[in-house]
Amino acid sequence: MEQIEFNIPYAVGTETGHIQQVIANRHFASSGSFTAACTNFFKEKYGFKHAVLTNSCTDALEMCTVLMDLKPGDEVILPSYTFVSVANALLLHGARLVFADCKSGHPGIDEDSIEQLITSNTKAIIAVHYGGVALDIEKLCAISKKHNLILIEDAAHCFDAFYKGKPLGSFGDFATFSFQETKNVHCGEGGLLVINNEQYAHRAGIIAEKGTNRQDFNLGLVSRYEWVDVGASYKINELSAAFLFGQLRAAEAIQAKRLHIWNRYYNTLKPMADAGKFELPMLNGEGQHNAHIFYLTTNSAEERNALVTHLKAKGISAYFHYLSLHSSPYFAQTYSGPELPNTKRFSECLLRLPLHFQLTDAQVDYICSAIQSFYTTI
Repeated sequence: MEQIEFNIPYAVGTETGHIQQVIANRHFASSGSFTAACTNFFKEKYGFKHAVLTNSCTDALEMCTVLMDLKPGDEVILPSYTFVSVANALLLHGARLVFADCKSGHPGIDEDSIEQLITSNTKAIIAVHYGGVALDIEKLCAISKKHNLILIEDAAHCFDAFYKGKPLGSFGDFATFSFQETKNVHCGEGGLLVINNEQYAHRAGIIAEKGTNRQDFNLGLVSRYEWVDVGASYKINELSAAFLFGQLRAAEAIQAKRLHIWNRYYNTLKPMADAGKFELPMLNGEGQHNAHIFYLTTNSAEERNALVTHLKAKGISAYFHYLSLHSSPYFAQTYSGPELPNTKRFSECLLRLPLHFQLTDAQVDYICSAIQSFYTTI
């Protein structure tokens, strides 16, 4: 029986040559030619004026907390249905987490629930564009401006995704991207911090250089290279950047294939969704998603678990996604906020299907057939 993996990290083929070039250049640390090439890619293709390649999206999020001078007692509004890295970056600086619910039809944060969560202690809003599907980011920008809050776009899923023709990651004060191996383009582990608010741009370079003025020293703007601020070792190494550059150069083909797979799933499964068997992803009509995730939402947790077992028996790896942070073993005893019913539903009922570059049409059809066979038995 054929085994269909949930994810197979894609290698374009050019990455090896780039890595050999790094070895020949004898520059392995950060700030080499491939780091510059990747950064220029994002600036030229998406118009990101200020961008820092980081070791991970987590590092990019932690840089945000330093840049906005997050202090104990500051409140940050974020979704409960997201990865723990978001919460950890905030808790490490003593922030109070204020969890918002998902929308009823999509795992993204409910934009209409945010204003009621704002207090005099609120410092920032973190908006996660789940699955590369745009939130109503204009509404979030308006709320942030009205209440003088910092807006962070967690765009970990959002490489090459757009809202009204403008790339996700270009709206908030900051945006963070992930190049972990499950992402559309990757380097094993990697991230990107985009700074859209000019007032933070210069300091971001200092923080990324361990709190030193190395960037200014290298530009000849200061005569001494010294410690001037807080910081850490956030910047990506040149080997990872070399691998990522190969992926970025092939991004158009990668995206076309992923969108083809996503659309094949959607079109094949839509008649079953229309019959009420499950729900398919809800898209934002103002945006262009990037086929990062294909999922369906079952009618109950028991149904999802049974479907996972059914698919596994047919050699298909399918997985749930986030478990709500507010009800997690680490946080549940201290959580005192409202119930988040939509978050609970997606935690219990969302199921991700295999989606990677090497997935064939025949495999997609086989997966859809397996899902259909399950729903004919219940």
